[in-house]
Amino acid sequence: MIGLARGVFAPDLPASRPELAALCDALLEALDLTGREFDLQVAGDGEIAALNGAFMGLPGPTNILSFPAGDPARPEYLGEMALSLDAVSREAFLYGQPPGLHMARLLAHGLLHLAGLDHGPLMESLTEIAAEAAADRLGLAG
Repeated sequence: MIGLARGVFAPDLPASRPELAALCDALLEALDLTGREFDLQVAGDGEIAALNGAFMGLPGPTNILSFPAGDPARPEYLGEMALSLDAVSREAFLYGQPPGLHMARLLAHGLLHLAGLDHGPLMESLTEIAAEAAADRLGLAG
């Protein structure tokens, strides 16, 4: 399920429910996670800062948070993610990247955490491969 926080608006990003669903489906396919499910909350910096403080004990906003499910009764359910559109837009500008590609990168990174991967070369490689594939498929690369 995709949830959109009220008042969050980013016209340069694929942030409508249908656009997000298409992007998430493309990422799941690229990561060989087709058929798996997760919940995504799309928020602004204020909401994600509150989540970051409550669940991670860290101050301020971040770009994406992942909460793996680990429920043996529902192996198809990966867990939950929260994504800040404010952070996506800001970081894409700062890094000089197409916003849609950066969004795909962050979502791929979050999905890999839900699938059980930790930071490292494998995660970095899979993140880039999946983000590029999804962005190319949906025309978000530039």
